[in-house]
Amino acid sequence: MYLGHIVKSNSHCDYIAQLVDQFDVSTPPQPEDYGFGRFVQLADEQRHWAVGVIYNSQLLNPQFNQLSPRLTTTADTFLSPDLVSETRTLLWIALIGHLEQAQGHAYGQQGIPTLVVPVNTPVWQLTPKEIATFHRSHNGHAQFRYYAHLLRSTGNYAAPLLAHILETITPLFEGKERRSLEILSKELAWRHTLGSLR
Repeated sequence: MYLGHIVKSNSHCDYIAQLVDQFDVSTPPQPEDYGFGRFVQLADEQRHWAVGVIYNSQLLNPQFNQLSPRLTTTADTFLSPDLVSETRTLLWIALIGHLEQAQGHAYGQQGIPTLVVPVNTPVWQLTPKEIATFHRSHNGHAQFRYYAHLLRSTGNYAAPLLAHILETITPLFEGKERRSLEILSKELAWRHTLGSLR
């Protein structure tokens, strides 16, 4: 699903996307499609640029604090203004790697991407299958190498973000790999609880 496009960056790994609405597309994304912790990919016709995760959002309303005359609710329909709403939703995306294709199979290359993503690059929702692919290394093993990166780069959102991600990806694995992620999830919860008591 198409969510929007990149409008700016705060750093090499921290990008802001503008969400599309009913004025841009016939079927705009629903709130569940771009929620906290949602995996996305930045890709256009030329190339796949990066995989990221939504960790923050902002509602932009130019009319807020703008003092001006208002129309009554019973205004004459012939005189009603033909204005387009300029409210926007902005999504903060932390980049955590990219998808690679080699020898007929795809896998995730996790870490800080080396490329700078251009402005206006489309942002797409990652499917469950693509999420599972991103969390497999080239040799097929489970990987979660961006843990420390998100812990450092997403501020106060880091602990709940990582907890949400672990909750999302743990069911994608079986056996020893799933148990390892469950242990990591419990350790994160314990550290977060202990930190809030200090």
